[in-house]
Amino acid sequence: MSTSQKKPARADKRLFVVEKGQKRGRTVPKNAVTVEVGKHIHFDASALDSFDVEGCTPMHYDMLVLCAAVEFADRRWKRPLGWRRILHVTLPVADPKRWQKSVVLKSLHDVLNHLTGDTWQFSFVQAKDISPISSRQMPLDFAKTKTFAVAYSNGLDSRAVSALSGDKDEALCIRVAGNHQRRKDGDSYFTQIPFEIREYRSNESSFRSRGFQFAAVTAIAAQLSNVTRIVVPESGQGALGPVLLPLYNIYVDYRNYPTFFRKMEQFIEALQHYQVRFEQPRLWSTKGQTLSAFLRIPGKSKEHLTNTRSCWQTRRVVNVGSKKQCGLCAACLLRRLSLHAAGVNEAPDTYVVFDLAVSNVDDALSVIPQKADRDIMAEYGSVGVRHLQHLADMAGVPDDVLRAYASQIAAATGDTYEETLKKLKMMLVSHAEEWRAFLSTQGQQSFLKNWMDGGRYG
Repeated sequence: MSTSQKKPARADKRLFVVEKGQKRGRTVPKNAVTVEVGKHIHFDASALDSFDVEGCTPMHYDMLVLCAAVEFADRRWKRPLGWRRILHVTLPVADPKRWQKSVVLKSLHDVLNHLTGDTWQFSFVQAKDISPISSRQMPLDFAKTKTFAVAYSNGLDSRAVSALSGDKDEALCIRVAGNHQRRKDGDSYFTQIPFEIREYRSNESSFRSRGFQFAAVTAIAAQLSNVTRIVVPESGQGALGPVLLPLYNIYVDYRNYPTFFRKMEQFIEALQHYQVRFEQPRLWSTKGQTLSAFLRIPGKSKEHLTNTRSCWQTRRVVNVGSKKQCGLCAACLLRRLSLHAAGVNEAPDTYVVFDLAVSNVDDALSVIPQKADRDIMAEYGSVGVRHLQHLADMAGVPDDVLRAYASQIAAATGDTYEETLKKLKMMLVSHAEEWRAFLSTQGQQSFLKNWMDGGRYG
């Protein structure tokens, strides 16, 4: 066969999940990647036991294996220039017929395709060990019946919104991290994601499927505790901003957008026959407004907010003398903007880059020894500043510019288009006012203003 007659290489990537000790087998294609439970996917059953009152069923375990397999596939293969990949995952489950139902497969494809921008395909085979962690349970005697679940982190939104949504004894707080962390003053109960991925090479950093993982684990915990309300803590800028202003040539980030949660609800109901509702009580509030509302709760203080963490940067960059937050990435900038709006002052040693009023960013970054790290922080910071500015600029755009977004959100939330448009504009106006006030405190010579005027990293 001539070169021109050769068949094109398959564009799809194949992942086969096998049970512990299981051999690869003849049915696995040579070009497929094999992942073994117990070796590459490691479970910590005690993480589920900590809030498991009736026992984790085989179906719940299968959901966790699915989450782990999706993470492995999402991070294993680098995205092409066109973004979309075709990912085919085969995994063992206790009840293949349940997973192969058209309504389950369709809803699973819908939610992951929408969330990641990829094309996902799944095959399910019969598992030999259908209940590897179901017999373990160490139930806690909760003092009060849980009324809602919340995906919890060490960030401002989860700290504030869990408190705003009900008494701390009512909240089932699910730690959305891979390792257990000590509770701090102001925290309610939480645990950690009960699995981790090991011994693999991560070639893709976007990890858009993380939202599916968080939502699925929280839904499992909710069902085990007979809770139907799941509170999403993200405020307006974080939930809507990434969709209103997507990064150039990158698929829209829907992780905290209402359309994703409606699709997630449909999948959970189709598979688990359990109805949950992902609520977004702070969707139309800025983070600053959320923090201000938190501080009005009796007994809450500024210290309950300042001991949280928001930074995205790696430990290498922020371990300057002691572990700090960088102060310049988009997450840190939104944090600082929001705390300023809520009237909260942080200590100067909170951030690596604390002084935003200096005119030269090189002076602000001088404490970081490696030039490559300084360049990374400056690049991330300039992108974050422009995003916050462009989001503020949207407060003045005509209604026609917001029409498509308002219609999409209204369909997902059940509100009218008119009411949704009104709330969206009010949130954008509030953000713009808070952003202008924050910039004003930095002064006219701030390097932030230089960035917005087309300076470095323009």
